[in-house]
Amino acid sequence: MESQPRKVTREILSHLFNLHQMPTGQEPTPQKLITGYCEPWSLRAGEEIEWFGSSHTPTSGVLEVVRLDCGDPTRSGPGFAEERVEEIGTLGLDLVEQPLIPGSYAEARLQGAAASLRVSLWFQPSLLKRDGVLVSLSSGTDVIEVLNRGDALTGRFSELEKRIRERPLERHRWYFLELEIDLKVKSVQINVMSPETFSPGRDLLQVGEENSKFDLPELSFTDLVFRLAAGAGETRWDGRIAAPTVVADGQTYQWAFDESMDGSVVRPLVGDINLELNQLPTRAVTGPGWTGQHQRWSDSPAEWNAIHFHHDDLYDAAWEPSYNVRLPESLDSGIYCFRFESDLGIDRVPFFVRPAVGADCAEVALLVPTCTYMAYANHRMLIEGADFVGARSNLRPEHQYLVDHREVGLSHYEKHPDGSGVMFSSRRRPVLQLRPGADGWNFTPDTDIHAFLLQTEVGHDIVSDEDLHNDGYSALAPYRVIVTGTHPEYWSTAMLDALDEWQRGGGRLMYLGGNGFYWRVSFSDSWPGAIELRRAEDGVRNWQTGDGENYHAWGGEYGGLWRRNGRAPNQLVGIGFAAQGFEKATFYRVDPDVYDSRAAWILNGIDEELIGTSGLGGGAAGQEVDRYDEKLGSPGHAVIVATATDFGPDMLRTKEEFEGTVAFPTPDPFVRADIVFYETPSGGAVFSVGSISWFGALARNGYDNDISQMTRNVLERFVDPTPFEKPNHPGS
Repeated sequence: MESQPRKVTREILSHLFNLHQMPTGQEPTPQKLITGYCEPWSLRAGEEIEWFGSSHTPTSGVLEVVRLDCGDPTRSGPGFAEERVEEIGTLGLDLVEQPLIPGSYAEARLQGAAASLRVSLWFQPSLLKRDGVLVSLSSGTDVIEVLNRGDALTGRFSELEKRIRERPLERHRWYFLELEIDLKVKSVQINVMSPETFSPGRDLLQVGEENSKFDLPELSFTDLVFRLAAGAGETRWDGRIAAPTVVADGQTYQWAFDESMDGSVVRPLVGDINLELNQLPTRAVTGPGWTGQHQRWSDSPAEWNAIHFHHDDLYDAAWEPSYNVRLPESLDSGIYCFRFESDLGIDRVPFFVRPAVGADCAEVALLVPTCTYMAYANHRMLIEGADFVGARSNLRPEHQYLVDHREVGLSHYEKHPDGSGVMFSSRRRPVLQLRPGADGWNFTPDTDIHAFLLQTEVGHDIVSDEDLHNDGYSALAPYRVIVTGTHPEYWSTAMLDALDEWQRGGGRLMYLGGNGFYWRVSFSDSWPGAIELRRAEDGVRNWQTGDGENYHAWGGEYGGLWRRNGRAPNQLVGIGFAAQGFEKATFYRVDPDVYDSRAAWILNGIDEELIGTSGLGGGAAGQEVDRYDEKLGSPGHAVIVATATDFGPDMLRTKEEFEGTVAFPTPDPFVRADIVFYETPSGGAVFSVGSISWFGALARNGYDNDISQMTRNVLERFVDPTPFEKPNHPGS
C-alpha cells in the first residue's frame, strides 16, 4: 500500500504539470500540431495586437478572442472558465507551417566587388560534438567558410573542403585565425595560432602557429556577405568570437565587441558598415585578453570584447502575422486568449489587457508576473528532470511538443548544449507552458488567484511586470491595492523602485505567493520582449555564470539575487525565500497573540488554530516558502499572524542559507512559512503569505474555507480607504 507522503507528492506534481485533465472542450491528441504567439503580451484596451499562428499540417479553422476567467482545468482549481468576446467576433483562417530558425549570428553586407581579402578574428569553440560554421564569406553561390568538423578545423571553398589545422581544437581555448584570399591568383593562406594560457600542461599540445595554403576554384565576390557563427545557409556555430576584421581591396572594416553591450547592432571601429546581431547572442563575456584582475566589464571593457553565439539561441520567431486586431476601447481589463480551433485541435495564446488610456481604473490590480513567465518559457524540467521531480514520459501535448521541437528555444532554467547557462529569454516565440492548464507552475495558478478576485466582485484590473518596468510608478499609481501572483520571482531595478515608491505613497500590497522578489533581471530597448538573467553568487539555480561574467550586459548591473544586491525581499514584503520542498504541503498555526493585536481583524470569521489544512497536496503552505527574518530586513513592527513548519523531510533551506557543510537541526527553525502583516508609510500596509501553495487552498469548497476567508478579510480592509495607523512600537 502506498504511504500518504507519496500520494501527496503525486497530487502536487500532478497539479504542477496538470497531467490528468485537459481544458474544457479539448481532447487529448497524440501530437500537438498548432502553436502560436502574440505581440505584445500586455496592452491597453483600444490598442493593436498581432497573433502569429502556425500548423505543422495545413489546416482551416476559426480564430476568436476569449476572456479567460480561470485557466485551471484540474479538480484542485475552481474550474476552467472562458467566454468569447462578442465585440471582436470570429474569423475563419487557413494555417500552414511557419518555420523556426534558431541560432545567433552576426552579419555585415559589404558593397562592391573584391578581388583580395584578409579576414582575421579570435575564436573560442565551446561545442565540438556538433559541426558549425565559424566564419563565412559569400556572394551568390560562391562561398568561403571556416568550420569545425568535430574537433577538426576545416576550410570550405565552394565545393572543395580541406583540413586547415592538424592538431585538434580544444573547447574553451582561444585561437587567432587569419585568412588571406587572392581571387586573382586563386589562392588562400590560412594561419591559426593559439597563445599560452594559465595551464602549462594544456598548452603542451596546443600553443603555436600552423599555416596552410590552398588553391581556390574560380570565385567572384561582389556585394559580399560576411557572417560570424553562421554559414550561407542555416548552419550555426557554438562559441565565442572577438575582434573581427575584414580588409577588402584595401578597405578595412573592423568591429569591437566591448561597446554598446545592450545593442543589436555593432557599430564599426573602422569602416562604415554595421555588424547586425541576430537571435540575441550573449554579450559581456570574457574575451581573449581577460586577465582576471577585473570582474566588472565596465572597468576594463577591452577584456570583455567577445560575443558568445549558440546554435539554439532564439529571440524572435519572426513569423508573418496571421491576424491583427485593434481591441475595443470598452474592453474590460483582464486575461484574454487568442483561441484557434480546427480539426487538429485547439491552441490558446494568452495576453493581458489594461484599461484604455483615460479610462477609469479599479481600486485593485493583479500584478501578473510576466518576467517569471519569460524566465520559465519552454522550460524542460519535467522532460529532463530537476531537483524536485524526475523526468517523465507521460507528457501533456505542450510538453511533448518541447521534446519534438527543440527549435522553440530554451528557458532560464536550462543550459545550452555547450554547458553555458541561458542568460536571455524572450516572449517573441511560442511559449508552450503559457497555455491554460498546460503547466501548473506560474501561469495556471495565477489564473486561480484571478478567479478568486473575480468571485469577490471587488473589481480588479490587470498590470504586467513589463508594464511596471516600462511605466514605473505610474503603472501602479491608480491602484490602492496590488495583488501579486503566486511566484513573482524575477524583478528589474525599475520594477522594485516603482513598487517602493508606490508603497511609500500609501499603497497596500498583498503578496499571495512564495519565492518572490528573488532574482534581478534587466531589459533592453534594443531587444524588446526579452529579459537578461545572470545567476551570480549563490541562490537556488540550475547553472551559474562563468568567471568574470556576473554583471549584466544590459545596464551593467551586478546580477544574481536581490538579497546579494542589498535588497532582500524581506525589506519590501516582510518575508523572503527560506526553503523549498515538494513532498507535501501543510497547514499554518495561528499565533494566539494575534487575536489581541492590531491585526486581529485578519482572523475575522476564523476560529481554528490550524488554518489551510486542506489544499493542493495537503495544505496552504508548500512548494517554496518564505519566512520573517529581521536580520534580512523584515520590519520589526510586523505581526506574524501564523506560521507553517510541519513540512516533509525534503523541505530544505535555500542554498544561500548555507555557510558550510553542516548538519541542520531537525526540525530546522529557519524552514518555515510566515504570514505577516505590517503598516507602511502614508497609511499603507503589506500582507504576505509566504507560500506558492496558497492558491491551491483558495478555491476549496467553493471558496468557503479559512484561507479564502482570510484573503477576503485582507482584500476588503485594504480596499477601504481608511488609513492604517502607525503602530506605537514594534509588536504593539
